[in-house]
Amino acid sequence: MEKKAIQRLFKQHYAKMYRVARTILYDEQESEDVVSDIFESLLRRQIVLTADTEECYLLTSVRNMCLKRLRHSSASLEGNGYIEPIDDSDIEDERLTDIDEFVARHLTEQEQRIFRLRFTEGCSYKEIAAAEGISRVAVWKHLSHALNLIRNHFN
Repeated sequence: MEKKAIQRLFKQHYAKMYRVARTILYDEQESEDVVSDIFESLLRRQIVLTADTEECYLLTSVRNMCLKRLRHSSASLEGNGYIEPIDDSDIEDERLTDIDEFVARHLTEQEQRIFRLRFTEGCSYKEIAAAEGISRVAVWKHLSHALNLIRNHFN
């Protein structure tokens, strides 16, 4: 999508998307991150939204991403022994190892730190920005670059 179209969508739908995320996650920062991640994905992908489906698509995306984050946080609790683990997959472990090795070989040290803070530690853009002494936009740019490299390599 073009940036102008995304800006229009942002102005028109951000508040409602944020409220949906906040209702599901009960966390302001996580809710902001979810909505930001959705707009980031619109920038990366070639998605065509029509006027009559854009709101439904955006709100469904918010719901799905919130549920994914909740599942991820449940998995973290399982890993800490709070909840009995459901099932560990060797294939997924191998793929994660492959991604880790790729990250170590192809990303700068700062990109590696940012990538790990976001996807291993689960830090928000704001927390990463504070830890690295950079802006949230810079965090977004580093993560976008890293994800594009990973996606291109593994696809």
